[in-house]
Amino acid sequence: MNSVATEVLRLLTVRGETLAVAESLTGGLVAAEITATPGASKAFRGSVTAYATELKHELLGVDATLLAQRGAVDPQVAAQMAVGVRKALGADWGIATTGVAGPEPQDGHPVGTVFVAVDGPSSSSFDAAGGGKVIPLRLNGDRAEIRMESVRSVLALLLKELAGEQTGNERAQDTEQNGGF
Repeated sequence: MNSVATEVLRLLTVRGETLAVAESLTGGLVAAEITATPGASKAFRGSVTAYATELKHELLGVDATLLAQRGAVDPQVAAQMAVGVRKALGADWGIATTGVAGPEPQDGHPVGTVFVAVDGPSSSSFDAAGGGKVIPLRLNGDRAEIRMESVRSVLALLLKELAGEQTGNERAQDTEQNGGF
């Protein structure tokens, strides 16, 4: 899995951009995956593990009414977490995970319900309300498998967004820096 994190960091570095992570169900695993890559400090600003629901509001600015009405397992919560960590840590990109790893359901959602989100500097592919992009997941497996698949999924979402936004000039610069043509 580290190859996805490595590619994310490579693209961020080429672009001169930074990343911040907001985690709930993954409890720091996304940040651990990113920082396992040598040179991560060139692009990684930091992370907030807001496991308790009230911390999503207090540290990441997630709307308190939204949390009270829908709970922490919600696509809008994931989107607001990504926006909030990006702002809180002064990063170009923010990613977030929230969901139910189990073993019990939470807020009326079954185990395996997960939302991953990304928010970035370009508004072209993002929600007009400033919520970034959110992917709903329905994952199978035990607690550990659900958490690791959530890590893989949020990094894959970010990679897709980064690769989709890379301009021709950035691709040429990246190719040149990496010994290509």
